[in-house]
Amino acid sequence: MSGFVEKPEPLEVPGLTHLHTGKVRDLYQNEAGDLVMVASDRLSAYDWVLPTEIPDKGRVLTQLSLWWFDLLADLVPHHVISSEVPAGAPADWAGRTLVCKSLAMVPVECVARGYLAGSGLVEYNASRTVCGLALPEGLDNGSELPAPIFTPATKAAVGEHDENVSYEEVARQVGAETAALLRQTTLAVYGRARDIARERGIILADTKFEFGFAGEELVIADEVLTPDSSRFWPADSWEPGRDQPSYDKQYVRDWLTSPESGWDRTSEQPPPALPQHVVDATRAKYVEAYEQLTGVRWA
Repeated sequence: MSGFVEKPEPLEVPGLTHLHTGKVRDLYQNEAGDLVMVASDRLSAYDWVLPTEIPDKGRVLTQLSLWWFDLLADLVPHHVISSEVPAGAPADWAGRTLVCKSLAMVPVECVARGYLAGSGLVEYNASRTVCGLALPEGLDNGSELPAPIFTPATKAAVGEHDENVSYEEVARQVGAETAALLRQTTLAVYGRARDIARERGIILADTKFEFGFAGEELVIADEVLTPDSSRFWPADSWEPGRDQPSYDKQYVRDWLTSPESGWDRTSEQPPPALPQHVVDATRAKYVEAYEQLTGVRWA
């Protein structure tokens, strides 16, 4: 059992139709047919959407995505039309709302990896491959790969795991031409973002993108290069052979699996509420990532 500990009720906003409540984002459609994406302060871990929110998290994700969209626009167009809050929407939507083009979404999580971590490390240790791609001997937890790789995954529903798939499976699902375009674009965007992050003292270990089509044009959608969709590590403390400190919700994961939480991850019981010190430390990590990448102080 997993999913929402407490699923929120969608808000009723004049002129908007609620479409979906995701782990973090609520999706609406306006009368013009555009999508209205609202990033909440919800946080998920171990396939659960937790009962405790992280203040400002949704705004950090939204503002950081907008910053990246601008820097990547020459590589791939994005889906954002406006960041204006729709008339009649709650004031709390300010800074966390994007009005976006409605796209024909590609049902693939486009993952780029430049370093060995997470599910990639597990597969490498078992078979010296990641998503079926052969890698050399001698790599360790946190090692930089010889070159970035495209390791797609299926997009899971709330409460379920994304599942790594081979490039050949993506080509079978969406066609060879689209698969090649997804791989090329994913690696190009990752390469640009990796270099930008590195200049700012952050290692972009891996990240995932979502794409859709506006007619024949491939467009990048959803969030992009945030602590929720990416593995960011401080460059000055990077040391292969161990887990790396990160700018994401690892603090929450560590607390949930600690004796202090009292939660058994293997049980069917939902996780407990987060204590204030975990909330504060997690918020600080999100804000630190934003400030170090953008060079702008979080207000």
